[in-house]
Parts: sequence; structure tokens; C-alpha cells
Amino acid sequence: MHICNIMKQIAFALALTLAAPAAWAAEKLPLSAISNYLNQLKTVQTTFTQVNDDGSLSTGKLWLQRPGKMRFEYDPPTSAVVLAQAGTVMIFDPKSNQPPEQYPLKRTPLSLVLSRNVNLGQANMVVGHDFDGTATVVTAQDPKNPETGRIELMFTGDPIELRKWVIHDNAGTQTTVLLGPLTTGGTLNQNLFSKKTRSGSDDR
Repeated sequence: MHICNIMKQIAFALALTLAAPAAWAAEKLPLSAISNYLNQLKTVQTTFTQVNDDGSLSTGKLWLQRPGKMRFEYDPPTSAVVLAQAGTVMIFDPKSNQPPEQYPLKRTPLSLVLSRNVNLGQANMVVGHDFDGTATVVTAQDPKNPETGRIELMFTGDPIELRKWVIHDNAGTQTTVLLGPLTTGGTLNQNLFSKKTRSGSDDR
């Protein structure tokens, strides 16, 4: 894809994601308020746009259940499914005849969001806490395993809402996930976190 088209798509995705209907934070959110927000966030359903390290875009649906469970379902042509549950991340690639790629959830910075108790005040966890004039950006790492990479989390305020994250892995690449409007609360079908098949309307 031509680089100009890629940049236009990224700009469009950012514009859609950041057009929050609620008022944004007028000042930097404290870490304690963000920790409380994440700890109260039990279930989430939303759409996402992923900006990969090479500038390419992917879209799909996301389900999250804290602690420890997450499902990314990518739209065609990718059509991959990524599951996090029981401490393991599994990547199902429909184009591959190989078994799913697996690795421990604790080896990815997303484990910080999915942990049972989020405490951003923990020593050496937060390595950046900034405010860009409209949103608070927290950069965090696992203080016990900083080599696994770090995650930037962007929050708007009034009320607090997670809008975006950027994962920087230990290979030096970064992946940005822009979240659509969040539907929180309620009960999710547990098959979402145990089945690689694409979800239907009954799985939401």
C-alpha cells in the first residue's frame, strides 16, 4: 500500500477513536484514579483498529474480562483470533496448518491490564506519567520482568475511559491499538475465551 494512503488511514482511525462524546480530562489523571478505574473494569466489548509496526492497519472486535481473559477477533483478510486465558496467549492463524502459537501471558505487557489487582503505584512499574493537554498517558512495565517490554495506556477523563494502548516489545517493535466506544459490565459468553472459531451474534 502506498505510504500516503497508509498515513491517511492512520489519521482517519485516530480521528474516529479520539472523537469521544464525553468531555476530556482537563488535567492529568492521578495514578490512583486510573488504578481504581482498571480494577472496576470487569468486562469490555468494543471494536478496535490496530496500527502495526510497518504502518499497516487491521480492524476487528475485542472482548475483555478481568482478570486474565481477552479475545481479539480480526476482520478479513487477516481473520486471525488471539485468545488470552488461563495464563496463556494463543494465536490462531487460519492461513497456517501449524498449531497455534502460544506464550505465557505474563511475558506480554498486556498482563498488567488483565491482572487481578492493578496497582500503578507499585515501585518501578510506571516509567512515564504524562498529559498531552487532552489525555493522560501512562507508560508501565512489569517491575519483575522489565525485559518483556512496556505498554503505553491513554485515558480520557470525566468519566475516565481507556482509549488506546501501545505495546513496545523486547524486539523494539510497537503495536498501537485504538479502541472504539467501550461497552462495559454485563456477562460475556465464556466460549469467547475457549473457542478459536469466529463468534456469532450469540457469543456477544
